[in-house]
Amino acid sequence: MKVIIVMPVFNAARTLEKTYRGLSESLRQHVIVGDNQSTDGTFELATRLGLDVIRHDKNYGYGGNLKRLFRHALDHGADIVVELHGDYQYDPGLVDILVAYIQRGYFDVMQGNRIRSRDEAMNGGMHWYRYVGNRFLTIFANAWFGMNLGEWHCGLKAFRADVLAQLPLQTYPDTHAFATDVLMDCVIKGFRVAEIPVPIRYNEESSSVPIIGLLDCSWKEIWAALKRPPWIRKPYGSAKLPPLRMGSEENRPEVLAFDPVD
Repeated sequence: MKVIIVMPVFNAARTLEKTYRGLSESLRQHVIVGDNQSTDGTFELATRLGLDVIRHDKNYGYGGNLKRLFRHALDHGADIVVELHGDYQYDPGLVDILVAYIQRGYFDVMQGNRIRSRDEAMNGGMHWYRYVGNRFLTIFANAWFGMNLGEWHCGLKAFRADVLAQLPLQTYPDTHAFATDVLMDCVIKGFRVAEIPVPIRYNEESSSVPIIGLLDCSWKEIWAALKRPPWIRKPYGSAKLPPLRMGSEENRPEVLAFDPVD
């Protein structure tokens, strides 16, 4: 089973290597970096690390970067595609757990949940306005789509490749609103979406959307949800996907102590 890690980056020279090194060794085989015209040596560092680097001809934004990375991963035979930011905001040591849930047939899409409690989020460096906005939008999205996710905005995600292949990626915005559009359509189409708790880590090295950008993305998220009325949503788990190609028994991941689902 081929797992491809895609890393959207912009000026991530200080964090890219430790993000890459933080992955389990088995997941370092296929890492694709999408460089949005960094000026701090990110491209050169990724090249020295031996990573597959796509140097965009301009800054396409967060969503535009991911569109190109997802398409590249699909074109290169991925079975599972993982989105991992190169700024070390998300713990790369948890990626194998996200992947294992999909490999073993339990879910089609896995993501992190940074907000188990207000204290944990704030102590991890999340600004109060970001926390409040996250809570409001998550409550709205859960009520609208009939879900109970801890949050809808985490940038650490794993997808079955055939899920991404069914999404209209090119129609989504190039901004940070891209991520929520993807998740909304995964729910609307009946894919199985789940999450695991992940520690939050905001510091000076982490990328962050300014408050004006957050307000703009929030409005676009609400509008995107309204364009997807809940009555068109297929039942949760109703999307029928072919079985994933499992490797040999001895190569199965051992991070989860339960058997595959038929």
